[in-house]
Amino acid sequence: MRLYNIVTIIDRSREKFYAKICKEQEIPLSVTIMGSGTATRKHLDFYGLEPTEKAIIMSIVTEERRHALFDAAKERMFIDVPGNGVMAAVPLKSVGGGRTLAFLTNNALAEDGAPDLKDTYEMILVILNRGFTDDVMDAARGAGAKGGTVLHAKGTGASYAQKFLGVTLAEEKELILIAAQKEQRSAIMQAFLHHTGPESPAGAIAFSVPVTHITGIRNLNAE
Repeated sequence: MRLYNIVTIIDRSREKFYAKICKEQEIPLSVTIMGSGTATRKHLDFYGLEPTEKAIIMSIVTEERRHALFDAAKERMFIDVPGNGVMAAVPLKSVGGGRTLAFLTNNALAEDGAPDLKDTYEMILVILNRGFTDDVMDAARGAGAKGGTVLHAKGTGASYAQKFLGVTLAEEKELILIAAQKEQRSAIMQAFLHHTGPESPAGAIAFSVPVTHITGIRNLNAE
């Protein structure tokens, strides 16, 4: 039995409805974080949209519940239609403790070993100084990124981090989530690191995690 962290990004106005779906599907654990979209004014005007605040919900689910949650979100929230949200499944490699595992799987036994990752997509996470989101996203879009979601955060880090990276971690930060095709990941990361990397005022650093299933992004629908 595999476990996944389902990352769902939707308008805040739809958060309660999605929470109701999670409850009906008996999802054992979900955590909601508030953020905002990074769509340009040009794209918003083209589609007749207004800037919206986002809710990022992370839910830990089994393979069976992943299928059910994706299906319910498509059927009742049309999340597979671009503009209605994004859902991405990030496989979990391990869980801390037997009681936690039993809680997350309803006492079912998990399979041994790491998940078999046949991922076509990746979720890029970018940590940057607050106020430079547009600079990072402009560079990322130039390399093919469709968009992203920004979260406000505060950094912490070891004392040698500033000397090593050239950035100060213990200050106000922003975290950008960008879903991209696997073959685009390198170009996107190189683009914004070249223009807004650790040596720039943006001070951006980045990493990525595999995504096995995704829906809601134009030309990236896999479910």
